[in-house]
Amino acid sequence: MLAFMLAVVAALRAFIRSRGDTALEVLALRQQLAVLKRQRPRPPLHAIDRLFWTTLLRLWSHWADVLVLVKPETVVAWHRAGFRWYWRWRSGCRGGRPQITAEIRGLIRRLAQENPDWGAPKIHGELQKLGLVVSERSVARYLQRMGRRRGDPGKSWLAFLENHREALVAFDFFTVPTITFQLLYCFFVIAHDRRRILHCNVTRYPTAGWIVQQLREAFPEACPYRYVILDRDTKFDAEVIAFLKATGLQPKRTSVQSPWQNGLAERWVGSCRREILDHVIALNEAHLRRLLSAYVKYYQEDRIHDALEKDTPHRRPVEPKPAGNASVVCMPRLGGLQHRYTWREAA
Repeated sequence: MLAFMLAVVAALRAFIRSRGDTALEVLALRQQLAVLKRQRPRPPLHAIDRLFWTTLLRLWSHWADVLVLVKPETVVAWHRAGFRWYWRWRSGCRGGRPQITAEIRGLIRRLAQENPDWGAPKIHGELQKLGLVVSERSVARYLQRMGRRRGDPGKSWLAFLENHREALVAFDFFTVPTITFQLLYCFFVIAHDRRRILHCNVTRYPTAGWIVQQLREAFPEACPYRYVILDRDTKFDAEVIAFLKATGLQPKRTSVQSPWQNGLAERWVGSCRREILDHVIALNEAHLRRLLSAYVKYYQEDRIHDALEKDTPHRRPVEPKPAGNASVVCMPRLGGLQHRYTWREAA
């Protein structure tokens, strides 16, 4: 700002000097400007510089003849930008459609993400039912700004599991090492409705024929289930799939590296490991089969499940206190690793 004021004072001096001196000074200044332009072709310009040139544009018709730093088109563009800014400031905001509040924008985004197949009419109707005032056209414009919406495949899969749990079963393998460092394969079938274990067995050689035999034992007759969830293990080959379809079950394979899509089976494996297998060493195939049979019995009849409203898969009844002198007794399960409690009347 100080440099600009000094330049104005120097310009006023030109009006009281002779024309020859003024011409020579202009020549000297032009030569120095040419040198500066060679050293720095585009010096930075500030707002006060733009104001000076846009004002000079209106006061002097020969302004373009002395312009060196920028092009004349740039000065014209500055003037037009100033014109738009001036009338925007003069006009202000004196009416028109009110802006959408941040709360409504957040709700539009949330409804669009949770319901990817909803368009502007449905979202607008839902907002109206919430007592929010916004036009359908505004909702449509905001949805266009969001771009293309894709539904969450995880939510779609969870909705499928929830809506078909009475008709869903799943099966899977997990491995257990023996005392001699051999691997045993544990196969199980679990129902989604009450988390019941329909079948469980152990083998060292999990061939497709062995798997088909286990499925025959799990579904000896016409079963009420319609869908079966399985992963992409190569053991579940075309022979297994053909048997499932012949039984009336529609196989649903999980995505690659997506164990959460068979989450109920994965959780059962985790519970089995934490509650018994992590505390024992399997001696052989028969020993592991006995341990798993005991755990399945405990899991079905004694173990409480939060998802079943604190009940067991086989619906463990509530035991009221039989008498005033009755006491709670402990019944060990799985060799004392787990327990069940019940009432017993005093002798």
